[in-house]
Amino acid sequence: MKSRKRAFQRDIVIHCYQRTADGGLLFYTYSDYLVWFTHVCLAARRYHVTILAACPMPDHIHLSVKAASAQSLSEFEQRWTGDYAREYNSFCGTEGSVFSSPFGSAVKIGDKKARSNIVYVGNNPVERRLAERAEDYRWTFLAYYASRNPFSKPLIIRQSSWPLKKAVKFVETQFKASKPLKHCQLKRLFRPLSYEESQRLTDFIISTYNVIDYEETIRFFGSYDNMLVAMHSTTGSEHDLNEVFIGKTDEHFVKMVAIVMRELKLDDIHEILTYDMGKKYELFQLIRKHSPALSADIARFLHMPIKKV
Repeated sequence: MKSRKRAFQRDIVIHCYQRTADGGLLFYTYSDYLVWFTHVCLAARRYHVTILAACPMPDHIHLSVKAASAQSLSEFEQRWTGDYAREYNSFCGTEGSVFSSPFGSAVKIGDKKARSNIVYVGNNPVERRLAERAEDYRWTFLAYYASRNPFSKPLIIRQSSWPLKKAVKFVETQFKASKPLKHCQLKRLFRPLSYEESQRLTDFIISTYNVIDYEETIRFFGSYDNMLVAMHSTTGSEHDLNEVFIGKTDEHFVKMVAIVMRELKLDDIHEILTYDMGKKYELFQLIRKHSPALSADIARFLHMPIKKV
């Protein structure tokens, strides 16, 4: 007797999980995260997907969502992965699949499982030593519930420099036109800004595009503070997604970017993605000389087959 397929339930939390096609790194810079976020938020609006929690990690992405239907969820995932992949390949000068297919998903039936999933997603950077607390990692977007500028000083347009004013205006125009931001646009916008100004612009972009339904997320915990307490006191894994970690930390990836930029004096870290295998192997040896990272992590950073290093 064939088992009956469970009907899609629109009020059920679904954990969506996406890795890169080759297991390599996806996010090298702030711009990577920001471009991704604008694509995801616009796709969520278009396909009526409610985002409860999000956490892009260097080589994979977690989303806790609710969708109106199985079709809307599928269209949402196809839209942002396809659009982002095309933008990424165009900017980096690469080609081929960026994301693995199909995306991983796990249904979380009941408030207890939904809470556990939201906590797990928020704690990913803590588990991987990218932050001490979930809300301290900008890309969990948790801090944006309490403030529009949690990682910078308030943005006061009349007191801002001309480049920052132009950047804010450009972002507003793109958002009103329902257009995601591109790498080349962000590169142009950020180039003339000071560090403090770049932090303000980053917060502004996130707050402008942000569609995370914090109230719906918090409902599972009773309050924002309760949610943070749960994240501070809980660790764990998602066994139904079979997530695999190589090594014990992702902080090496951040340090590898700094090493490569310093040693090679590149204009953009994404240049390494177009290197041939011989040049990548030379860079592999350079990074290994300056970093305690595992060989497998260096290979993933460079998008090299692990068995060849």
